[in-house]
Amino acid sequence: MNAVQSIAHASSVTGARRGGVRGLLTRLWPTVIAYSVILAAAILITKLSGATDYVGPDNDDGMRLVEVRDFLAGQGWFDLMQYRLGLDGGTLMHWSRLIDLPIASLIWFFGLFVPHETAEALALGVWPVSLILPAMLAMAVAGRRIGGVAAMHISLGLTGLAIYTGNRFAPGAIDHHNAQLTLVATMIAMLLDPERRAWSYAVAGIAAAVAIAIGAETTPFVAAVCLTIALLWAWEGEDFAAAARAFGLALAIAISILFFATVPPRLYSMVTCDNFSLGYYSLAAIGGGLLLFSAVFASRLRRPLRFAALAVVGAGVFGSAIVIAPQCLSDPLASLDPMLVELWLRNVSEAQSFFVLGRTDPFSIGGFYAAGLFGIAVCIFRVAQRDRVQIHLILLFLLMTSWAIALVQVRGSTFSNLISILPLALLIIDIKRISNGDSENVAAAFIYIVTVLASAPAAWAVGGGFISLQMENAAQKNAAKPPKEISCTSQAALAPLAGLPAGLISAPSEMGVPILRFTKNRVLSAPYHRNQGGMLTELHIGLAEPQEAEAFLKGTGVTALAFCPGDLQTREIAKLKPDGLYAQLGKGNIPPYLEPLPKAADVGVQFFRYRPAMN
Repeated sequence: MNAVQSIAHASSVTGARRGGVRGLLTRLWPTVIAYSVILAAAILITKLSGATDYVGPDNDDGMRLVEVRDFLAGQGWFDLMQYRLGLDGGTLMHWSRLIDLPIASLIWFFGLFVPHETAEALALGVWPVSLILPAMLAMAVAGRRIGGVAAMHISLGLTGLAIYTGNRFAPGAIDHHNAQLTLVATMIAMLLDPERRAWSYAVAGIAAAVAIAIGAETTPFVAAVCLTIALLWAWEGEDFAAAARAFGLALAIAISILFFATVPPRLYSMVTCDNFSLGYYSLAAIGGGLLLFSAVFASRLRRPLRFAALAVVGAGVFGSAIVIAPQCLSDPLASLDPMLVELWLRNVSEAQSFFVLGRTDPFSIGGFYAAGLFGIAVCIFRVAQRDRVQIHLILLFLLMTSWAIALVQVRGSTFSNLISILPLALLIIDIKRISNGDSENVAAAFIYIVTVLASAPAAWAVGGGFISLQMENAAQKNAAKPPKEISCTSQAALAPLAGLPAGLISAPSEMGVPILRFTKNRVLSAPYHRNQGGMLTELHIGLAEPQEAEAFLKGTGVTALAFCPGDLQTREIAKLKPDGLYAQLGKGNIPPYLEPLPKAADVGVQFFRYRPAMN
């Protein structure tokens, strides 16, 4: 009898524990923390095990570190100049101190206990991984609000897969894109509050303001969020008035605080379209203020009159844009020099359009666009079926906005893929319910599996890569393998500069950031559109015949030149101008004013000291 009682007691304890775990996994915070900890551990273990550098592979990661170092060295909060980039005087950067501050704080904190380089490595590992929790929390809240516990878990699973297979939250990824994704997820989650609580929309307004202040990439999405809330107010009237007031007030106050806290006073009156400036500030503040005014005084009007009031608000915002920032209604890069467009911008992978990608790398299209298109189709179908219409209309509008942006620049697909998780989570739940209702229905189980796979951009990317490999013909398979690419940007490759006094280096734009990071030199060129003068000068040096190139070198004060024959831009320049300096250097014809510096056998760059010809 005692044995039986013991067994029964043990079973009851085990059942209670299982029930406790299940109970925890129905609650928001324990679930989010569990997913986030597992995801962060997986990223740290797998990403760090093969890492050769603590800075991410993107040029922007290295440039952010350079700016943070300058900030820690005493450069002012409002001083956004990169004095070592470009022609004399430097280049005014378009990034925000809002991202510099936490990274600099982490480096300072870790520097209290470990050497500086170790402190940098720790900070660059902690910062992006720390953003996993708020990003996962926002997507969990969004999923839970539209589909309960099941949608919360599916949203967390798909978001975790997207984060793991991407590089935005990996150690060393200190550009602002991870913060932007987190803010976009936060805005979506707050818009989907079924109870229309004012605090949710206040959080959305603050998130919108911070997103604008961090970078201009999310401005179209923020505009779509503002329009969504305005339309909801016009449709629902008094029932939505508190939410609209909270959003408008929070946006207007937060954007004002951020403007005066981050924009240099000398630039208060300047309108720029690639960063936070008077243009975006004034439009956001005016739009938020007019929405607040309308929600206070027009919410009790009949629906047609509310839409008329909204039309007046829209006309006011649009009129303000025409007066204050007409140039921001077009492409911010429209003023880029045609030479830079041809030799630089069209080779920037994240700036390519859907149509360019279709010509250059068609098998990667699925990973960028398929999940978003699938989400759009699902939203349209749901709306047509009158199924949770408002939720799917909101997601459809935001998804179509992000997907349209991605058609112009592929980097926008990160946002459309993120938003698509929510309507696809609801679809997965419904299909699983059908499959579970008929466990012997093989077709239903197959559709469920296909739907889950089609909801993950990583699955499309893997499929595209597999098809690409299968499409290779026998000649390509049997062709001689290209020689192993030798680095021109590693610390070892840049070692010859250590033996020279700090000066101005003329190098391909892809080498600019590593030179800034690893040396004390200035560089003419780095891949940033605000440095048109420096980039064009470096291009002209490579294109000019050797005698003309010396005039550029001397006129700009260059002390050393870097020649990297494996650099794509350098190869294009040499092909474009066979008698130019880069083409001649590739043939081994070195002009007398360039003195080769010692070069290791396993690096791809040859440095030359510039010695002006004696008159």
